[in-house]
Amino acid sequence: MPVRIPDTLPAAKTLAEENIFVMTQKRSIEQEIRPLRIAVLNLMPTKIATETQLLRLLGNTSLQVDPVLLHTASYESQNIDPQHLNEFYRTFDEIKDERFDGLIITGAPVEMLSFEEVTYWNELVRIMEWAENHVFSTLYICWAAQAGLYYHYNIQKHALKAKRFGVFRNHVLNSRAKLMRGLDDEFNVPHSRHTEIRAEDVLKHDELELLAVSEEAGPSVIASRDGRQVFFMGHSEYDQMTLANEYFRDVNKGLAIEKPKHYFPNDDTSAMPRVTWRSAANLLFGNWLNYCVYQETPYDLNELTAFERKK
Repeated sequence: MPVRIPDTLPAAKTLAEENIFVMTQKRSIEQEIRPLRIAVLNLMPTKIATETQLLRLLGNTSLQVDPVLLHTASYESQNIDPQHLNEFYRTFDEIKDERFDGLIITGAPVEMLSFEEVTYWNELVRIMEWAENHVFSTLYICWAAQAGLYYHYNIQKHALKAKRFGVFRNHVLNSRAKLMRGLDDEFNVPHSRHTEIRAEDVLKHDELELLAVSEEAGPSVIASRDGRQVFFMGHSEYDQMTLANEYFRDVNKGLAIEKPKHYFPNDDTSAMPRVTWRSAANLLFGNWLNYCVYQETPYDLNELTAFERKK
């Protein structure tokens, strides 16, 4: 089944060329299937690249998805054409009275700041609080995962001595968990961050389950036991060249940056990187969409208040 997006969204052409099933809004209204309403709070500066990456994964499932792209009102992105935001994005105030089957909150390059120092922190707190009874399941990615664990469980992040940068092997800790279904015992995930969450801090909370961990990169997948909150510490959505683009960007700026680990063949930066995480990424996002959202969310979204989580 397709992801339902506007005809003119830049991602539409890219996804169509990749044979990802997309459907125009005009065509979708002729069907009687209720699509899953998935809000995407895009905090990344590379908004078009990120929305394409996420829509690619959401569109590679058997479910019809109606994404709603959101941007912060309290911070104006410097790396995107305002016309793109005006045409395709909405703000929280515009949708706060609506309900959604799922919410995705992306990472952001702000992890070196304390959470409270982030310009849009107060707005993000409002959104996370709102999601408790307006969204059935929320997926937090990278910095957003750290922010969500801090806000909901007071789990602190810790600065790393060096940037955790590359593609890292992860071990499944509970193969019977729904989010892990179909995954091999080991799978790869890209990471690009300066801070970490520690496994021992997660394990102090009985309501959380640590589902996958990397010996090099630490916790990878964490979820609340009711599936209402899911935390991906890495960037499974990344494209083949995303880490390379980040690396060469910093090199060209004269910044101190190590090569991304386990990424370039033979560690040769002139070689084309191999994608070793795509199948796992599709399973992770597909499992979240199917088992945490589609199988559990009420057909009538107005019933979501009955599922309000107790903190």
